[in-house]
Amino acid sequence: MRIALAQIDSVLGDTEENLRKAKEVVAEARDRGADLTVFPELSLSGYALAELGDDVAIAAHSKPISSLAEAAGEMAVVVGFCEEGQRFQTYNSAAYLEGGVLRHLHRKLYLPNYRIYEERKHYNPGQSMRAFDTRFGRMAMLICNDAWQTFLPFIAVQDGAQVLIIPADSGSYPYPELLDTKSYWRGITRFYARMLESYVIFVNRVGQQENLVFWGYSHVVDPWGMIVAEGPV
Repeated sequence: MRIALAQIDSVLGDTEENLRKAKEVVAEARDRGADLTVFPELSLSGYALAELGDDVAIAAHSKPISSLAEAAGEMAVVVGFCEEGQRFQTYNSAAYLEGGVLRHLHRKLYLPNYRIYEERKHYNPGQSMRAFDTRFGRMAMLICNDAWQTFLPFIAVQDGAQVLIIPADSGSYPYPELLDTKSYWRGITRFYARMLESYVIFVNRVGQQENLVFWGYSHVVDPWGMIVAEGPV
């Protein structure tokens, strides 16, 4: 399986522009023979949504999602977006698209609410996490902070997942001598890969929104804990 790590920047609140950019990346990935393209968390909306809220929320079966699935064709795509659910609920979600349709939807379970990460003020937490079948094997998705809850990857693998996909919007901590988020993520992904004997795909965005600086360093880890592909920091 050939994987494209779509380590991109997103325009805050501009779903149309972000979708256009995503389709460009998908087209390039297809031309280069990718089987799966993974985008970061909230790649269709941007991260700092405090002033935007429901303005950028789209339904899982909306035209933007279906058009991206159609653009990808047989290639699989994981894309993060602000989901408009039922009864005025909003979720931080990731969609797995394959064969031109939506195959699986994961809603972020563990929403941070500290410093400038105020997701619980704007999103509803997801209520479940399941592995799912693809033509490449059984996979599971964990969105950013989900992966810091050690029992979730364990449950995913017990549910049959052979590949863990982690879309993220991880920014630099203002005091890297106390918390180097890049090193933490590298340690987490390699630990899960070795201990759970699974592949781990981590895709983080780049760029800056408000006071958040996103550092990239997307990577793929094999079941021996070796980083077999990585993007720039």
